[in-house]
Amino acid sequence: MNEETLRAMIREAVARRLAQPPDPGVPAPAAVLFGADPSHGRYPLPPSGGPCVIEPAVACNHCGYCESHGH
Repeated sequence: MNEETLRAMIREAVARRLAQPPDPGVPAPAAVLFGADPSHGRYPLPPSGGPCVIEPAVACNHCGYCESHGH
């Protein structure tokens, strides 16, 4: 199994999960309010159309990891 096949399988699984109605027996998660905590800030970097800043061997998929402290 190569990386592209694995990514396709993950995308399909997420799409299926998001398409399902919520299970009434499972409580909804509580809302999380981040407020002004600086650890949740993001740096205003220009959009990349090329390689990932963190992992240059991979194309940028705009995950935002490079714009934050990673948490």
